[in-house]
Amino acid sequence: MIDLGTLGGSYSYPWAINVKGQIVGESTIATETIRAFLWQPGANPGEGTMIDLGTLGGAESFAYAINGSGQIVGGSTNASGEIHAFLWQPGANPGEGNMIDLGTLGGTESLAYGINELGQVMGYLQTQSGEFHAFVWQPGAGLGQGTMIDLGTLGGLYSEPTGMNGSGKVVGKSTIASGYWHAFVWGPDGGSLMDLGALGGSQSYANAINGSGKVVGGSETDTGETHAVLWRKRR
Repeated sequence: MIDLGTLGGSYSYPWAINVKGQIVGESTIATETIRAFLWQPGANPGEGTMIDLGTLGGAESFAYAINGSGQIVGGSTNASGEIHAFLWQPGANPGEGNMIDLGTLGGTESLAYGINELGQVMGYLQTQSGEFHAFVWQPGAGLGQGTMIDLGTLGGLYSEPTGMNGSGKVVGKSTIASGYWHAFVWGPDGGSLMDLGALGGSQSYANAINGSGKVVGGSETDTGETHAVLWRKRR
């Protein structure tokens, strides 16, 4: 067990690790303000450096996911005090990079907590009307360029993504018109959320999706129990 240390404060917590052994998370600095960090492995096993990724102009930042290319996503306060999703793009040398504000779609808040090897980002955002919706950020041709897509809901006010596969399919949960939560899947080719239904009960949720599109989660049954579920397309 290796102590990764902190950025000068009393607390640190990791959220993700990639195939190169790079670790991301959050740590307090000397003033006990929370900052996103990247732990960069050194030449020898157990050696490494914790790097402060900075912010979008505010005081705090958090890093939640990293892909094999070293791209990092999370959230940071900006100069106005709003929390925005960010993409940290690695530079030419280890530990160097730029934090890019992914913005919002009219609201004051967004947060990213998933990225795949294609650079597609998932998270949630606040809409102009104050609802919270799942989003996918699709990278564009230029460095840091891309499009944020509001995934909408299943008829309610809220949706939240929980998993994304390598091709950009996203799963999560959304409120339906009645206010109950249902599991959903969304494809990278656009379109609306697909309601995965429930096992006779009122609510369901999805946690993860693999490369072949199989989804796992949980559902309420008609007797009120909650069971683990596997969802797959009919052939």
